[in-house]
Amino acid sequence: MASASEEDSHASWTLFGGEKGWNADDWTSSDDRVRGGKSESFLECGEKTARFNGVLDIKTLGGAGFASQRTTGDERKWDLSKFNGIKLDVTKGDKKRYTLILKDTILPRDPKTGREQSTISWECDFELSPQDQPDDTSDKSVYIPFASLNPTYRGKLAKDASPLDASNIKRISIMNRSFFGAQEGAFSITFRSITAESKAPKHTSCLKLYSHEETTGFEKIGSIEANNLARHAETANANGQFVRKVLWAATVCALVGFAGVFQAVWLGWIPLQ
Repeated sequence: MASASEEDSHASWTLFGGEKGWNADDWTSSDDRVRGGKSESFLECGEKTARFNGVLDIKTLGGAGFASQRTTGDERKWDLSKFNGIKLDVTKGDKKRYTLILKDTILPRDPKTGREQSTISWECDFELSPQDQPDDTSDKSVYIPFASLNPTYRGKLAKDASPLDASNIKRISIMNRSFFGAQEGAFSITFRSITAESKAPKHTSCLKLYSHEETTGFEKIGSIEANNLARHAETANANGQFVRKVLWAATVCALVGFAGVFQAVWLGWIPLQ
């Protein structure tokens, strides 16, 4: 069992890469080929970096598709209870959207089919840079708080899921998925390290984090965006009410004249608030 006991006095714990280096035996592919798709992924481990790359196919499965690399060994366990999130230190990456996935439960394989049984996945989607910026991104860090992870079960949000057990992380995955046909083709992102962090690193870039929802294409959510949308909706509603009042007043004016308008206001037919 992997433990953070030796790292308790530090703000971070290197899980992969960094001074520990990368080992290809720690990872294995988990692509949509298990469902009849044709996507494929690789993790090319060097001395100091690991490149997650491959090709995402969405035609075979009618718009769906995923390619991922996950940790090996069902008996493995990481106790991350003393930390608040995961930092992905990236040396270079494209503009595709990726997903970090944690699992705190892995069931035995189905004795009838031999397939792995589904359990809750804790996910957060991220991008390295805005789509309108040219070229790939270099030397960026993505910090994903555990509080940003969303529980899903077979691709759907599991609102009744129990809280993530950070003391019993059984699997870590990095995925590139189609988001219902929103992205496809070649992808590539190179990591320097993956670390557990007790707090948000001071110099971590402020990058886009997303939650995976069962929607078509990309759906960005978050407190800032939600508040902005709420304010826009409130403003639009108020503007709409104002326009309706003006049109109603103009209609009354055309029918009964200005004297009638004053009478209508007095009678409450044309509200002022």
